[in-house]
Amino acid sequence: MQHRIVVLGAGYAGAVAAGRLARRLRPEDVAITLVNAQPDFVERVRMHQLAAGQELRPRPLGDMFAGTGVHLRLGEVTGVDADRAKVAVTTADGAEELAYDTLVYALGSGWSDQGVPGTAEHAHEIAGRAGALRLRERLAGLEAGRAVVVVGGGLTGLEAVTEIAEARPDLDVALVARGGLGDRLSPRGGRHLRKVLGRLGVTVHEHATVTAVEADRVVTAGGGTIPAAVTVWTTGFAVHPIARATTLEVTGTGRIVVDGTMRSVSHPDVYAIGDAAMATGAAGLPLRMSCASGVPTAWQAADAIAARLTGGKLPNVPLRYVNRCVSLGRGEGLIQYVTADDRAVRAALTGRLAALYKELVCKGAAWGVAHPTLGVPGRRRRVVRQPVRAVRTAA
Repeated sequence: MQHRIVVLGAGYAGAVAAGRLARRLRPEDVAITLVNAQPDFVERVRMHQLAAGQELRPRPLGDMFAGTGVHLRLGEVTGVDADRAKVAVTTADGAEELAYDTLVYALGSGWSDQGVPGTAEHAHEIAGRAGALRLRERLAGLEAGRAVVVVGGGLTGLEAVTEIAEARPDLDVALVARGGLGDRLSPRGGRHLRKVLGRLGVTVHEHATVTAVEADRVVTAGGGTIPAAVTVWTTGFAVHPIARATTLEVTGTGRIVVDGTMRSVSHPDVYAIGDAAMATGAAGLPLRMSCASGVPTAWQAADAIAARLTGGKLPNVPLRYVNRCVSLGRGEGLIQYVTADDRAVRAALTGRLAALYKELVCKGAAWGVAHPTLGVPGRRRRVVRQPVRAVRTAA
């Protein structure tokens, strides 16, 4: 009987994990099913470009995984029963259940309004394709001179505000940051960021906390207001809520607690990767939600699953950071080099070379998803061990 591996979510982490498993294991021994709500892969790291009016290349998942041994199932995951080892999915044909021997949970995250009044009603988000397209349509219909406010001084906010300001120099674009602008960058990185924002005409409101969003303005702590015909909210992400409704051990924010191999600490037949996982990196610190964290956790989980099934050696690759890559429009970028635990060091790459670097990173990540088995090596390992659930049940 084939070992049933079900991967939930075909973002960067889920798609990479499914492809890596197909590359490691024999198709006679495993049945790999990848479940995703949409038929196309979404380049989430480019949503600010989509919102600013640029066209992105379509990437159908069916084409990507054709002939790889990964079976694509289009449907929305509505529940996970970790005790019965079943996943509830709603497809075009109706509701059904998928049984698994090993589950890879990669449902990721979406935007969060942080509980700020008016945000859900009046603000735009770019955490997904639908939100980016809505913002794109709104910006396209905006008259010259109108105000656009991007809330959030993190990497997503910086990429969004520079992309919009570059694409629409006729708009009055502003950035609102709770802390100091670029306060997690090196002095060199911070100086370059301020120079680029100044050249693009972006007004920066530092150390400002938004307490409400209204139809035509944002309100800050202390009662101040900033005019905003369009508000873009980029202040953080929230994980998919399904894990919190399961018996899996999760954190207070709903992230699944895992060990160093991305295996659930409460259910050994479940692995969590990407934004959905509470994984630790260097110095025992939690990995931040990002593509930079998601792909390495996918590698770690896929290699661990393959090793446990084939009797191989478990991976022991430390999860660490190297840099933070930020696009600042199409012709400018910032590569901030960091320590293993994500603290900025003095070195930073700036300008057009940094923009090229970031573009190569984005293209490389998409290429890795689009070629999930990398040509398929000639030798895949045979499954020699019983599924975890079967062993546990017998015990």
